[in-house]
Parts: sequence; C-alpha cells; structure tokens
Amino acid sequence: MSLYSCHTAVVDGYIIEGHVPAAEISRLLEEKPDVLGIGVPGMPVGSPGMEDPNQAPEAYDVFTFNDAGETAVYASYP
Repeated sequence: MSLYSCHTAVVDGYIIEGHVPAAEISRLLEEKPDVLGIGVPGMPVGSPGMEDPNQAPEAYDVFTFNDAGETAVYASYP
C-alpha cells in the first residue's frame, strides 16, 4: 500500500505523511507504538486542510507503517 501524500513531517522521530488529524499525532506521541510513523494516503475531502463546504467528507483511514512495509489501520474517520 502506498501511503504517499503531499506533506511529510518528522515529529519526535515519527514520520507523519499526509493530512493526519492532530488528535492522531497526539495519540501517537502519547502511546509511542513501535512504528516508523502514521499516514493518510491521498488527500481525502474532509481531512485536515481538505475541508470543502461544497463536498461531503469522505471516509478515510489513518495507517501506521513500519520499516518492513507493513501497514495497519490506526484510526478511521467517517
């Protein structure tokens, strides 16, 4: 699965890729799971920075990823 998106940041050693909600970044920093980072693939409508009053929000997932390329759903947004 490609988690590539338009923005990349490194926060406290974790890679944050895409339009990840701040609540999930805070959760990541609190829980400190053994992953490389979290990401939201693409640019789903309704994700942070992608709000559009003329479009209904899309459902999307926030994924964790590790150095083996494995991913898992970390959070889901309706």
